[in-house]
Amino acid sequence: MPANNKKQVEKNVLTEEEKKQNAQKLVDDIIAKSEAAFEQLRYYSQEQVDKICQAMALAAEEHHMDLAVDAAEETGRGVAEDKAIKNIYASEYIWNNIRHDKTVGIIEDNDENQTITIADPLGIIAGIVPVTNPTSTTIFKSIISAKTRNTIIFSFHRQAMKSSIKTAKILQEAAEKAGAPKNMIQWLPESTRENTTALLQHPKTATILATGGPSLVKAAYSSGNPALGVGPGNGPAYIEKTANIERSVYDIVLSKTFDNGMICATENSIVVDEEIYDKVKEEFKKWNCYFLKPDEIDKFTDGFIDPDRHQVRGPIAGRSANAIADMCGIKIPENTKVIIAEYEGVGDKYPLSAEKLSPVLTMYKATSHENAFDICAQLLHYGGEGHTAAIHTLDDDLATKYGLEMRASRIIVNSPSGIGGIGNIYNNMTPSLTLGTGSYGGNSISHNVTDWDLLNIKTIAKRRENRQWVKIPPKVYFQRNSLKELQDIPNINRAFIVTGPGMSKRGYVQRVIDQLRQRQNDTAFLVFDDVEEDPSTNTVEKGVAMMNDFKPDTIIALGGGSPMDAAKAMWMFYEHPETSWYGVMQKYLDIRKRAYQIKKPTKSQLIGIPTTSGTGSEVTPFAVITDSKTHVKYPLADYALTPNIAIVDSQFVETVPPKTTAYTGLDVLCHATESYVSVMATDYTRGWSLQTIKGAMEYLPKSVQGDKLARRKMHDFSTMAGMAFGQAFLGINHSLAHKMGGAFGLPHGLLIAIAMPQVIRFNAKRPQKLALWPHYETYHATKDYADIARFIGLKGDTDEELAEAYAKKYIEVAHQCGVKLSLKANGVSREEFDKVVDKLAVLAYEDQCTTTNPVEPLVSQLKELLERCYDGTGVEEK
Repeated sequence: MPANNKKQVEKNVLTEEEKKQNAQKLVDDIIAKSEAAFEQLRYYSQEQVDKICQAMALAAEEHHMDLAVDAAEETGRGVAEDKAIKNIYASEYIWNNIRHDKTVGIIEDNDENQTITIADPLGIIAGIVPVTNPTSTTIFKSIISAKTRNTIIFSFHRQAMKSSIKTAKILQEAAEKAGAPKNMIQWLPESTRENTTALLQHPKTATILATGGPSLVKAAYSSGNPALGVGPGNGPAYIEKTANIERSVYDIVLSKTFDNGMICATENSIVVDEEIYDKVKEEFKKWNCYFLKPDEIDKFTDGFIDPDRHQVRGPIAGRSANAIADMCGIKIPENTKVIIAEYEGVGDKYPLSAEKLSPVLTMYKATSHENAFDICAQLLHYGGEGHTAAIHTLDDDLATKYGLEMRASRIIVNSPSGIGGIGNIYNNMTPSLTLGTGSYGGNSISHNVTDWDLLNIKTIAKRRENRQWVKIPPKVYFQRNSLKELQDIPNINRAFIVTGPGMSKRGYVQRVIDQLRQRQNDTAFLVFDDVEEDPSTNTVEKGVAMMNDFKPDTIIALGGGSPMDAAKAMWMFYEHPETSWYGVMQKYLDIRKRAYQIKKPTKSQLIGIPTTSGTGSEVTPFAVITDSKTHVKYPLADYALTPNIAIVDSQFVETVPPKTTAYTGLDVLCHATESYVSVMATDYTRGWSLQTIKGAMEYLPKSVQGDKLARRKMHDFSTMAGMAFGQAFLGINHSLAHKMGGAFGLPHGLLIAIAMPQVIRFNAKRPQKLALWPHYETYHATKDYADIARFIGLKGDTDEELAEAYAKKYIEVAHQCGVKLSLKANGVSREEFDKVVDKLAVLAYEDQCTTTNPVEPLVSQLKELLERCYDGTGVEEK
């Protein structure tokens, strides 16, 4: 070569950096055109989009045969007639499946859920097209991109450039005639690594549709842009002994010869039960399948598999059986459809067990279902996880079990796997030519890709009004001597009475038994009177054991809050022994959506008979149980715990000691107050709350002094407050009291009273953190307290003054009842308090009642409230 020519050649050789720069400029220009097209296309209507897609589908169908011939001739792979079918499939089946999809603008306006769903395009799609299905993949990706108002830029395989570009031109011309913008469909003019990389990594590439070899898919996923990729298929097909052998073999031969096995879902190996192995083998032979002789397998393998990549050699894929045999130096009959190697192993030491992409199979003999499943699983693991597995059987249960055990995204039953895997011909799967393999195969998707994958789905979510409710026992009997209703309540045959030792001593249990004995039917009963104050998990478990032996159809809870709570928990575990303490103790935001669901009782009813005027537990879904190991109180809440019947008989409270009457009465006031200011309070509950507060303020001091009318009134108010907070719930007053009770062993009502004025003052100040609940539109606790104050006749010029007046009124009533409103005044030492205050603040925050407080507290604020409770700040005189 002359010296000057040599210098000219050297001058024309580009450096790697120059190649990258040229590729970047090329792609930038194409992207700019695509952007301009997208800016027009994104504003098209659904009607315009569908008109374009219809035109593209018809154009593809018109040219399906010549495009197929071009692809077969250019690539030297596959069967032109089968490629023609794939071209029709990519237009007809794909378009038919997505024809009626709403992909533009508002696609759903759900008035019930108050949501509007909007479909928005992604932008510019990078479409990778493989050599195996060049024209059909181009048709498929173009149509689903147009349907979703996306533009697309293709990177075609270098061995299929001409046929792929011809396909894209036909589609773009048809689209433009139907109104599409220019450059909606574009392609890289040369398939170089630099060009493809620049397209995949371009910042304006919205997503990548990657169909191709593992290296291309990996490049797509590592590009820095979103990608929808596929994975290799090494799908097994299990022919089980109950299978229709003739149909199974026919399907597999059809699948393996269709386009010479280049659909990635096509069977690569067959696993056959030993009972039918010989019959299956003979059936394959009838269809001119050639079984390699043992001494031919190694030679065939050397020509078929690349030993470095452990994959089929590049020139092999998509060739006919005879062409492959010639390339591997094996002589087979000219009419051979499929080459089969009888095999025993899987993995690198057994090269033919890999993906084949050609009319070649390996065949395994299985000794059992388990053995067959194991072989199939190994085959999937060896280069095909997540893709496709097939089974031929008449046993539907076995097919389902196979699907459960195989790590494949498509389980094809009694069908040709290749054609079945792409969907909609042999089954009802989504038709697609891009098949996801899920996390099994390193993909982000496991389904057949379709138009929905190329949309941004936006949701307009309007504020909704949460459904509220009133759930109380179906029957509430009240007034003195209403206990007589026990004589007539249906379905009492075996009654289990849960109570405390004091109820037996006072003769209250006997009163219940007397009423049961006056029933017309013989009623058996058993008394459990070991419930302590603040019932523990151990007590509940003891009661459940007795219930399991006695098998009651009715549980009667007789007593104050402790027997009520214990009975509810016993009822729950008696009905459903599998119930978990751990589960029921967990906090929730919405009682209807709690993570742990308590099942409804079905074999017994619960009757609540309160003997104190405080808890309201006879009408609520709540119970408080103390962990026997940690001594922490846990409030349980579920409407499955609501008693079926409440009997509110004031005869039981006529002799209650004054101190107990005071504590429980102050608890009633707290129930009514917290339920009124709760974020879940409603007009249905506020009436109960207000009437209770007004009445309790008047009658509680008289009740403490023993006035019978006042005690009857307070008994009714207790239940009314229970009905209110059973729906509206409580707040941090109870959160603090629950945790202080577990730590210091003081009566619940006393601790409620100590915390009440502190909590009112905390809640009545404009909050640092805001409460979360859709029904609670804005903070209004100060006004709520003021409304209460006005209702009971207190005076003040502002809401703040009225809220403070209410706090002072509560303090006044507590003092009238002889209650000291500090922990210090009730015997708790500073040392004892300091040891636990930090822990108590955290536990109070975790308490279920905290979630409905009108102010979202910080743990530090709860600690400050506890400090004020200890000293009685602003409440008790120093």
